Amino acid sequence: MNQRARISMPEEEVAAFLEEGRKLQLATINSDGTPHLVTMFYGLDKGRITFWTYAKSQKALNLSRDPRVSCLIELGDDYDELRGILVYGRVTVLDRPEDILDVGMLVARRMTPGVPDEQLRPYVEHTGRKRLAYVVEPDKVVSWDHRRIT
Repeated sequence: MNQRARISMPEEEVAAFLEEGRKLQLATINSDGTPHLVTMFYGLDKGRITFWTYAKSQKALNLSRDPRVSCLIELGDDYDELRGILVYGRVTVLDRPEDILDVGMLVARRMTPGVPDEQLRPYVEHTGRKRLAYVVEPDKVVSWDHRRIT
């Protein structure tokens, strides 16, 4: 077995890692072809990454031109602790108010663990009026867990 195969996570570990995470690095493509990279809180809907952003943001403009994204979630400080998942995919935009609210609540729960929904909902409803939501449809998932290296 090669090193790459040894450090890859099985599907159930990928799902658990996504569930455990809170933030990801999101890459979209600028109009000149350069990457636009930002850190985002995310939610999960049926195992798929979801996020929201202001409709006039650079990432929203980029995604309206090109729906391709890369999403990186990683943990660890030292080499032998590094774990991560890189999801390559395409986004589907969700622009119905109820879908934006649903994604906003998923994201807000990760941003503020333990805060009751009744406290989060007014913020999500207010800020959601200027936002779009997205769900990432994965094309390819790459994972690594350097703790497996012995």
